[in-house]
Amino acid sequence: MKETPRGTVSLVTGAQQGIGEVIARRLAAEGSLVAVNDRHDTELLSAVVESIQGVSAVADVADREQVARMVAGVEAEHGPVQTLVCNAAVEVLGTLLEQPPEVWWSHIDVNVTGTYNVIQEVLPGMRRNGGGRIVIIASIWGTTGWPRASGYSASKSGLIALTRSLGRELAPDNVFVNAIAPGIIDSPQIQIDADDAGISLDDMRARYAVDIPAGRLGTTEEIAATVAFLASAASGAFVGQILQPNGGELRGPA
Repeated sequence: MKETPRGTVSLVTGAQQGIGEVIARRLAAEGSLVAVNDRHDTELLSAVVESIQGVSAVADVADREQVARMVAGVEAEHGPVQTLVCNAAVEVLGTLLEQPPEVWWSHIDVNVTGTYNVIQEVLPGMRRNGGGRIVIIASIWGTTGWPRASGYSASKSGLIALTRSLGRELAPDNVFVNAIAPGIIDSPQIQIDADDAGISLDDMRARYAVDIPAGRLGTTEEIAATVAFLASAASGAFVGQILQPNGGELRGPA
């Protein structure tokens, strides 16, 4: 095993762009060696890895064998993962009846089972290392539901239940599991929503902002800052919690 040049080892899934990329950059800035995961070895992924002096961790999180090889490779080179951020996700919009079963299952396979796969693979290393932090990226749509997003919303609701259960199960092992359920975030995903609605990106942003008391969409940097807090020693009292940075759009419990 090579000596890790920084204090902790983090793994961020779905991190070649968008929220995942900004999370990876924030954790690297906090002093972590970040394993940057995505499904394929692309130029985008390589650029992120190079810019933060991280490591590439290519795997489809829905494929358990690929996940096992990815985690084993990171551990062999750099030691156990101490912070895991489960961010990889699929979102396909459409009415329930127009979406074929494979679209439904893609949400479950990637968003829920993919999270399960990665947690199961990193957990033994966390236990050997004396503990760790797991941050699951859920969604406001997992708490409220959303038209034309039944599969995505159901999968994110499942992640909220998983967080609460694992929080209680793993805290005695010094492994603290929490989730973030962001509101509408100004990320590349907004383009998907705009295309589905048949409007411009700016119009989509304006439409979403109407229902947000803060009057604006959230930023990827705000989500990354929340992850950094949950990954830090300062978050030790948080167990199985669902943090909701959403500009006030939803103020009740997740």
